[in-house]
Amino acid sequence: MFKKIALAIAFSPRSEALICEVKRLQELHGATLLLIHIGKETDENKQKLEKLLQKYQIDKGSIEVIWDEGKPSKRIIQNCNAQKVDLLVIGAMKTEFLFTYFIGSVARKIIRKAKCSVMVLIEPMVKPTAFHKVVINGTQLAQTPYVIKQGIEFCKAEKAKQVFILNEIKMYGLQMATIGEGNEEEVSKKRKTLVNDEIHYVENILKDIDKGDLNINIKVTSGRWAHELAKFSESIEADMLVLGGEENLTFFDRLFPHDMEDILGNLPCNLLIIKK
Repeated sequence: MFKKIALAIAFSPRSEALICEVKRLQELHGATLLLIHIGKETDENKQKLEKLLQKYQIDKGSIEVIWDEGKPSKRIIQNCNAQKVDLLVIGAMKTEFLFTYFIGSVARKIIRKAKCSVMVLIEPMVKPTAFHKVVINGTQLAQTPYVIKQGIEFCKAEKAKQVFILNEIKMYGLQMATIGEGNEEEVSKKRKTLVNDEIHYVENILKDIDKGDLNINIKVTSGRWAHELAKFSESIEADMLVLGGEENLTFFDRLFPHDMEDILGNLPCNLLIIKK
């Protein structure tokens, strides 16, 4: 799924954990690894990196290191584009103040402007494990069939134990209002129809996808997808949330804001943004 994986490395206290996380992903996908450091190529930094690679037995023949200077988000994106990276891995703080600062200064720009898929890890581990409980955004958007397909491929590679696809009923309040002063039976019937329509939408996408041995559950919500995704992911203690970038939204979608700002402002778990 990912042939070239990049890690934006800043030699922070969590650099070791991030190195270990991308090593697992590299081995899982049989990918080459690109390490990008935005800062001066000093002897001290080179030694730090050398020690990390040796400590965690990373084959230097399967990696490439880029030392660059400039605005972090801009230079990271440019290097990923030039190197045809499939997946960029970045770290983010869960602590509210630090997390908000990080997202505002670097990660949000990368998520918005990167052409490749982006994985945001909020709790990288030195002894990483597979992502076993995954939530995928199934809301009807232009990129949703592709996001679900790629999300399923990701889950198969991870051997995820539980996969949830969450779909939003668009304009639920307006559609329910069309029945006017209907009785309780009419309201229940209308609600059931709306839910079934969204389930069938996801089922039609899934029928042409090799799902392997995955256990897939389809859930339907009537609230804004970003808020509901975050709330649901937190409630089930998901370890990965998968959604698409916003570059392919239709004019209709833009009239009714489907903004991942709600998610970026309070990440419930690790995040994978799928882009073509």
